[in-house]
Amino acid sequence: MATAAPLTLQPASRAPERFAWAVVWYNVLVILWGALVRATGSGAGCGNHWPLCNGQVIPVSPTIHTVIEFTHRMMVSGSIYAMIGLIVWTFRASIKGSAARVFAVISTVLLVNEAILGALLVKLGYVTGNQSLGRIVMLSVHLSNTLLLVAALTMTAVMLGTRQQWATLKARGLDRTLSIIGLTATLIVGVSGSLAALGDTLFPASSLRAAFAQDLSANSPWLLRLRGIHPLSAFVATAFVLWLLARARRESRSTKWILGLLALQIILGFLDVVLLAPTWLQVVHLLGADLFWVALVVLCAQVVWPDDAPQLRTI
Repeated sequence: MATAAPLTLQPASRAPERFAWAVVWYNVLVILWGALVRATGSGAGCGNHWPLCNGQVIPVSPTIHTVIEFTHRMMVSGSIYAMIGLIVWTFRASIKGSAARVFAVISTVLLVNEAILGALLVKLGYVTGNQSLGRIVMLSVHLSNTLLLVAALTMTAVMLGTRQQWATLKARGLDRTLSIIGLTATLIVGVSGSLAALGDTLFPASSLRAAFAQDLSANSPWLLRLRGIHPLSAFVATAFVLWLLARARRESRSTKWILGLLALQIILGFLDVVLLAPTWLQVVHLLGADLFWVALVVLCAQVVWPDDAPQLRTI
């Protein structure tokens, strides 16, 4: 009588997780190119047209601003295709109730919001030299959505690696509260930093003294008067990072990354002020901010939702 073959276990395939991380980094690249669009005043490079560019599918005889803006739109289109691949692969590689599925769906919704908000900025004329309060509000919402999208994509990749279930993601009251406060403060740092960069672009200062005078003047535009929010929120966010590192101790590989990226952001922020925020430094500073945000989300997930289960699958 033949005996049944024993049940075997093999390590879960990491291909979906690797693809998810590739989608994260691709979206970071899209964000950096978006910053280049803003810094070079190319937001109106395709005119008041969307999704067409100057009324054309592919612009003919484009200016440099049109090339920059059109490239950004094509990169966003690439994000949409990447998201379709991610959500399909995530559902095929995970089981019902998987946390990765939930975060993949959230990422999809946020990407749709991202496209809508980007279109509204163009259609409402909140680009190039527009200094209205409406642009500040809309841009703040857009930037917040961007960071939430990166966070959701990061969590999708993390959960594809840990294979945790949504129902098991429970956090104690203090951990949950402090995490919400800290991540919100860090998000505000990112948004206020981008608004400050926009202020530097629209109202360039001739010297460091002139820049401080702009911040303190009651007659300055809102964009310049709001720059004080950036260092204040950075202080709260730094306190959160120190708490998170204390909770993580030395158990996580992310702690060294967090410390290194935090130090890098402080240095880049100081250089931004001293050098009067040249375009190349704004992009480098934003890259550091995005890397810091991703590492922070990963570490927060590891601390608040630790996973001790073996990453195995049945075949």
